[in-house]
Amino acid sequence: MMKIIYTLFSCLIFTSCFNIERNCNDYKTGTFQFNYMEDGVEKTGKFVRTEAYSIDYFEGKIDSSSVRWINDCEFILTNLHPKSNQEKRSIHMKIISTSKNSYTFEYKYAVKEGNRPDRVVKGIAKKIE
Repeated sequence: MMKIIYTLFSCLIFTSCFNIERNCNDYKTGTFQFNYMEDGVEKTGKFVRTEAYSIDYFEGKIDSSSVRWINDCEFILTNLHPKSNQEKRSIHMKIISTSKNSYTFEYKYAVKEGNRPDRVVKGIAKKIE
């Protein structure tokens, strides 16, 4: 009996250490900045998100996407003016955790293509406005 109680107590302690805070509503709208790597060079991107749209600013270019929220922490981005078949593919974004002024996210294509495994990319976006 003591062994069962000890096991349950241990599980409770270990799982409570992994409680991740997610205040996703704080990050549904605003102006954000994030760093990314391109050809081995670290670059900074910026985007403005409203409830329905995301406007991206990369290297002097502006791109826009529609935003469709699945739940408080997940949404689908669909490029409004795709220039290639690759840009026609929607992206599934998921907020993994939040902090005072940033959130950690992961994204992948919303629809799996063929038998290839999904490539999940992680990043951190900082709210600047």
